[in-house]
Amino acid sequence: MEPAYTTTQRPRPTLTREEYTQLWKDSRLSIPPLIRIPAAATTAFGIGMTLGLAHGSKMAGLRFRAEHAHRLPTTTTGWYLYHKSKNYHLAYGGLKEGFKVGARLGVLSTAMFCAENLFDVYRGSQDLISTVMASLAVAGGFNRFSAAETARTAKKGLIFGLVYGGVQDLLSLAKGRPVGYITFVRKQIGKPGLESDPSR
Repeated sequence: MEPAYTTTQRPRPTLTREEYTQLWKDSRLSIPPLIRIPAAATTAFGIGMTLGLAHGSKMAGLRFRAEHAHRLPTTTTGWYLYHKSKNYHLAYGGLKEGFKVGARLGVLSTAMFCAENLFDVYRGSQDLISTVMASLAVAGGFNRFSAAETARTAKKGLIFGLVYGGVQDLLSLAKGRPVGYITFVRKQIGKPGLESDPSR
């Protein structure tokens, strides 16, 4: 007796070793997006956690001192408890601010790298232009401030996109990968691009 239903598995698309190697070679920073984006988010969270921990613990210490300046202890036991309580407030304030800044930077970097990858796929080229568009899109999308603050945030996003995108383009040129706008300029002025066939 045959079963009432049958399950069929879809064949998984597998990459050959050559295709896998080419994927790593052609990706930004020689790291595929599925690895680059989580790694960037983790790195950004770690940096934000470190900065937030340092700033948060410092501010918590200053706040604790200000709140207890009028009732400082007078005994050895009192000073012991004072410093113990202060250390607790330092740790709590630092961790709270660290997670807050780390999460914010992690979300921003994930959004920026995802947008950069989307622009790369849409344009069919991996270069500075995609990085600048992604950084400006994220800077504008996460901004809820006044017009002056919006302009300042957009300026920072533009600077970050230009610097980070320029560094990636320099690394791409050093590894022999074509960069979209450089290839376009070379074609316009009559010089062969990196991807053109020299035998033509």
